[in-house]
Amino acid sequence: MPMEASKLGSRNNRPGLVLPAASAWRAIFRDGTVRQSGDGPPAFTFRLPSESALERLLATDVYSAAMAFVRGEFDVEGDLAAAIRFKGWQPRSSLRNRLLAVIARSATALESVFQSKAQTARRIRFHYDRSNDFYRLFLDPRMVYSCAYFRAPETPLEEAQLAKLDHICRKLDLQPGERFLDIGCGWGALLAHAAGRYGATATGCTLSRAQYEFACARLEGRAHVLDLDYRDLTGRYDKIASVGMFEHVGLRRAPQYFRKMAALLTPDGLFLNHAIARPQDVEDDAASLFVRRKIFPGNQLIHLSETIREAENAGFEVLDIENLRPHYARTCRLWQERLTANREAALRVADEPTFCAWRLWLAASSLSFEEGVSSVYQVLMAKRGSARRPLTREYMYGKAGD
Repeated sequence: MPMEASKLGSRNNRPGLVLPAASAWRAIFRDGTVRQSGDGPPAFTFRLPSESALERLLATDVYSAAMAFVRGEFDVEGDLAAAIRFKGWQPRSSLRNRLLAVIARSATALESVFQSKAQTARRIRFHYDRSNDFYRLFLDPRMVYSCAYFRAPETPLEEAQLAKLDHICRKLDLQPGERFLDIGCGWGALLAHAAGRYGATATGCTLSRAQYEFACARLEGRAHVLDLDYRDLTGRYDKIASVGMFEHVGLRRAPQYFRKMAALLTPDGLFLNHAIARPQDVEDDAASLFVRRKIFPGNQLIHLSETIREAENAGFEVLDIENLRPHYARTCRLWQERLTANREAALRVADEPTFCAWRLWLAASSLSFEEGVSSVYQVLMAKRGSARRPLTREYMYGKAGD
């Protein structure tokens, strides 16, 4: 799942980043008057009460603009990501943006120090226990809530998510009868694929009660699902996958996390860590504060170098790294389009502010991945010195279901 919406914030000073051309846009006011900016058809349209409301929107910081959107003070029709890009690149209210960034970083530090297992569970449930019916409105039928794998730009989301499940199992060289563990198993799609397609003895864990109940009913005994914190797991597994869960761990607990993975993995086993990461020059900002308050309390993204460092300190060696950033950009864009198209159904299971917050977050996340402010990496690891090391990576690739 995407964790950040960093394109809500300005990145004007990032070295090497090429600014996109400004889109034409328009504003329609309550009295029917229209204001147009730029040439050609507008990429997006602001709907606001008045000209003065537009001026306030243009002048305010990105956090305040996001909160105003959630409160319904204005709406955006058309390409929401283009509207976010337009607002995010405006070099205004920089002092307040810096203040909000300080608040966001302070909140991250405090959360990492005082986060107990009970607090972790509450934060997980805040996001994932919203409503299974809500997630059905924008996810694929398998309910896969992580980056899809598109073999072509026009690949349907359903097919791309199946390809992602297969890509993970292939990277792990999953074999019949092997003990497979999915850390943070979501609604059980990867467990079902590992058990059904590859014949693995599959186990997953989640702290979301809604996901746990859904996965248990879905799997009907074909895999074992635990309502359990990963830190309380026992046993040994031949293959382990952690997909979209590491973002909940944070830098402070990364050493403990990788030590636990090492303890759960057999000597010649394989471990795949699939997680969002930031470039070295990106830190918490006003957008991070919005995401933490409205979408994902307690999340923290770290840099790839920090992930590798902590994994190696726990005794792992890296066998393969793949950046799926363009895939997540498209995944988030499709999710946002699906959610927007299902607005009426969404408002039957969530209130208007929630719907607006998620729509904004998914659009901003797609833009963040498109422009390289966020990346997502699959890191395949083995214990250092393990005899199980394929000589090439050819075994990883093929058509889904082969």
